[in-house]
Amino acid sequence: MQTPFSLRIFVADGDPDGLRIVDKSNWIGKALVFPRALLPQVKARPELAQTGVYLLLGPRPDGEGDMLYVGEGDPIRPRLESHYAQKDFWTRAIGFTTTTAGQLNKAHVQFLESRLIALARAAKRMPLDNANQPAEPSLSEADRADMEVFLGHMLGMLPVLGVHAFEQAPKAPAAKSGPVLTCKGKGVQATGYEASQGFVVRAGSQAVVAVTSSFTQMTGASELRADLLQNGVLVEEGGALRFTQDYVFSAPSAASDIVLGGSTNGRTSWKDAKGRTLKEIQTAEAGQ
Repeated sequence: MQTPFSLRIFVADGDPDGLRIVDKSNWIGKALVFPRALLPQVKARPELAQTGVYLLLGPRPDGEGDMLYVGEGDPIRPRLESHYAQKDFWTRAIGFTTTTAGQLNKAHVQFLESRLIALARAAKRMPLDNANQPAEPSLSEADRADMEVFLGHMLGMLPVLGVHAFEQAPKAPAAKSGPVLTCKGKGVQATGYEASQGFVVRAGSQAVVAVTSSFTQMTGASELRADLLQNGVLVEEGGALRFTQDYVFSAPSAASDIVLGGSTNGRTSWKDAKGRTLKEIQTAEAGQ
């Protein structure tokens, strides 16, 4: 069971879409969240004169979802100014520093940057604009432990801020919390379950190799399928595609579209061991 926590969000300029400063009880860190357009004003803040790590997020060139860049700075401000001039894709930034200056050094943020990039590559949920995987710096055992704690706080905060790029698929639910469901058809079979992040298709599940002609017109699904193949989440094996890892889709239909290679209704395509569709299960749970 995960530990509950609370965040404090300060809307610094009174605009909910403007600069937000986010901190957490019993943590030395803080996050600055702001749109790109505000950097000329935000860069004067003392937090950006500190050593820290940052994320840049914005739409992919094809328009299908977001992409991510992870960086570090000692201090952060010059790095953000450089990206403001030279990187076009990003529309918002999240910078992580500390409540008191001097609590992070260059090696600390290099470690955080390296770990974040590795986690994003492993999760395969969002394309990275980072070309390389930076090596982890040499840290003492105590410093490494401290930075893993700092990283854990960041990873707990980021989904609340709408960033899921670093999350692995959640574990399969216990029987009392929800059923494992199956999607069958066209000679393939996949298993999955609903989770707070979306709909998880389990590793080892199958998807069709040949898609319908209408599927090719489904731009979002086609792009997602291409990404899954490129990233190695789907590999061809025995006349079908196989999921090499658990993967979180945005919705049951998004998952069944990929599994069956066409336009589907996930609420009726996914069924439990008794043959009940997801829609029937949810209707029964709602008492209707």
